[in-house]
This record gives sequence, C-alpha cells and structure tokens, in this order.
Amino acid sequence: MTDITRLSQIIEPEAAALGFELVRVKLSGLGEGRTLQVMAEDPATRQLVVEQCMALSRRISEAIDTAEEHGEELIAGAYHLEVSSPGIDRPLTRAKDFAEWAGHEARISLVDKVDGRRDLHGDLLGIEGEIVAIEDRKSGRIELPLAQIHAAKLVLTDRLIAATKPLDTSGIDEFEETLEEEKAPD
Repeated sequence: MTDITRLSQIIEPEAAALGFELVRVKLSGLGEGRTLQVMAEDPATRQLVVEQCMALSRRISEAIDTAEEHGEELIAGAYHLEVSSPGIDRPLTRAKDFAEWAGHEARISLVDKVDGRRDLHGDLLGIEGEIVAIEDRKSGRIELPLAQIHAAKLVLTDRLIAATKPLDTSGIDEFEETLEEEKAPD
C-alpha cells in the first residue's frame, strides 16, 4: 500500500524549494491506470501556471526516483504523475483553507454522520482551532472537528469566480508541443 504521508514528505520540500505550497497529494485509480495527483499553489496567486507545474513535476519525478534508487518503494508498479493548480472550485485540505475561504459555498463529506447526515452543503463560516463551522442548508450551523472531515471542496459560484484571479494559461501551447515531441517516434 502506498504511504501518502511519506510521499508528501518527499514532495513538500520540492514544492517549497520552488516557493510553492503543497495543497494535496492523492493516489487514485487501479493497476497501470493509477494517477499520483499533486496539487500545489503559489501563495501570491493561489494558482500555478503551466510552466510552474512542469518545473514541479520534474523535481517530484527526480525526488521519487532518488528515493527509490536508495531502496524505498514509494509506489509499486506504474503510475502517471499529474501536477496541477487546485483550480477555482479547489479542495479544502489544510486548516488555513477553511479560514481563507470562509464566506464561500462548500461541500463537506464527513467520516462519520452528524445529525444523521454524512454530506454537508452550505456557506463555510471558517475555523477556530481545529473546529470547522459551516452554515449547512438543511441543518443550520454545524461545528465539527477538522479530523471528522473526509473531503471538502469549494462550490463554483459567481461569488467565488469574482473572488478568484483568472488562471493564467500562458505557456500551454509550448507544453502541448513538448508532449507531441515526446510521443513522436525516434
């Protein structure tokens, strides 16, 4: 089984070296269709542009290769590495995300049911210590420990779009050309 905590310990310094903050490390899929998804952001823009994703991807690949050359098996078998910006309707994975995005609509999936429900949807009120508050549309104000949250993400709304700087797509043409060159036969 893949140890996401160990992978994060290897990936986080690579992101930090480039001035980025790690948002999420997640392994999904089965067999050779598995994907190691790494989301990071530039604290100044809350996004990564294509060039930044490419730089981080190279650093992560080198760090994982180095660890495996030294005997660690981080991910058994084949997988695809996907490095991206968290996007507008981003996942909320860190305590600071719940503070910074207070006032925006969110969906929260819980580890255990609260008031007979495992899924909450409403305006995020913030976090105090380790307690997250949400104004759920069905149950009203609910406060729960951060550890009780299985997954959370922002909901794409006009208010969120207005509060988010547009993504910069400069460099995407160069990235697509690089991919085409890599796929071309020798």
